[in-house]
Amino acid sequence: MIRPTRRETLTTAASAALSAPARGAAGREIVLNDASRLDATPVAKDWRPPPDDAAFIAGLRQELKAAATAGRPVIVGGARHSMGGQSLPRHGTAVTFDTGWRRPDPARGVYLARAGARWRDVIASLRPIGFSPKVMQSNNDFTLGGAFSVNAHGWAAPMGPVGSTVRSLRLMLADGSLVTCSPAQEPELFSMAMGGYGLMGAIVDLELEMTQDVMLTPAFEVMDAQGFGPKFQRALHEPGVAMGYGRLSVARSAFLKQALMVTFRRAPGTPPRAAPAAGFLSNVTRAVYRAQIGSEAAKKVRWYAETVLDPKLEPRAVSRNALLSTPVSALADNNRTRTDILHEYFLPPEKLGDFLQACRDVILKTDAELLNVTLRYVDADRLSTLAFAPEPRVAAVMSYSVPLEGKADERMGPMTQALIDHALALGGSFYLPYRLQARREQVERAYPRLGAFLDSKRRHDPGVLFRNALWDRYFA
Repeated sequence: MIRPTRRETLTTAASAALSAPARGAAGREIVLNDASRLDATPVAKDWRPPPDDAAFIAGLRQELKAAATAGRPVIVGGARHSMGGQSLPRHGTAVTFDTGWRRPDPARGVYLARAGARWRDVIASLRPIGFSPKVMQSNNDFTLGGAFSVNAHGWAAPMGPVGSTVRSLRLMLADGSLVTCSPAQEPELFSMAMGGYGLMGAIVDLELEMTQDVMLTPAFEVMDAQGFGPKFQRALHEPGVAMGYGRLSVARSAFLKQALMVTFRRAPGTPPRAAPAAGFLSNVTRAVYRAQIGSEAAKKVRWYAETVLDPKLEPRAVSRNALLSTPVSALADNNRTRTDILHEYFLPPEKLGDFLQACRDVILKTDAELLNVTLRYVDADRLSTLAFAPEPRVAAVMSYSVPLEGKADERMGPMTQALIDHALALGGSFYLPYRLQARREQVERAYPRLGAFLDSKRRHDPGVLFRNALWDRYFA
């Protein structure tokens, strides 16, 4: 297995020292939160690994043993972009992997990285040699271990989730044993850890596939949302199409009725080796996005900007890595009284139109402030036990702005459950990294192999050392 160079080790050490949070006073619990800002959770310890690989393994093994002796839960978190306590162990040991070395191997078309490496770091390592991550989210500030643990997906076409590009990984189990897993070696553990939310063990490092960085030309098409699903699926399988996504209008006058499809085809030219600079338009985009809160006029302006102005202002060609280099913070809300909450539903392409009609029937009867719907294609996932897309699906990623107080979050519960019911009735499913508002029977219907997952969990972790809010809410 490839090991980090001395320079990478020193860089990781410096980064970890700068990013480490202040610890609580002796005997006082530390409080951690996640991206929802609604899950303030007391933890007994927040452990961050040293950069040296041997010390990392020994330290992690020691932390697991100490937590088991004390009867404390353990869970690994990265950037903690989940939104329902999935990366938080109440009164337990929070293991934080949010930095890490990465090492490309161009001859084999793979790269090895610590689980705490972020996608922006991976891109920085691959860009100079002309490569790009094969699959990742549309934002670059998530960690690799976190992405595998939620089995994230993105714009790459026509691809499945991140886990489909992972060749192998090392997983530390509850008893401290370090196991190498892949689809061929320890396949059960691999399939359980893929989309397993850290409940099977601590991912130490991963080997993933990479692809050539290429220049891409965008094409824009506005259409009726009703027929978007099948047309999107066909478009992303056309020769030369490498990436693609969709958007829906959220203005109430045309709520989820108008769609924009953006596809990216390979274009001639050599991708730049330098990182792209953040431009003036990124600040404008953020300002327009945030102006939508409580404003139908702003929602119409944004739709006009995306469907009319962007096709005129976008560059003729852009590199694949540039498309993947936007952080979540680019659209972050600096309003301390509100927070952004995501929902995500996975539909058979031919059923997307029916689901959007159900969304209009449900959402428009509430005061929910829907700011954005992005549509993505996810190819069939036949590896993960907790697969959200066992067959090809179109994902509807919804972003809501919610007042930062508990009652507002609670009021969304009935709406969330209604949308899940509609998705399930249409043969679809929903995503688990967000607010834990689903009923348990909805989780069981969306993830029919949950029983097998829980059986394996109890065999490999009989003391249930690895647990989080997701476990406590649905699986305990």
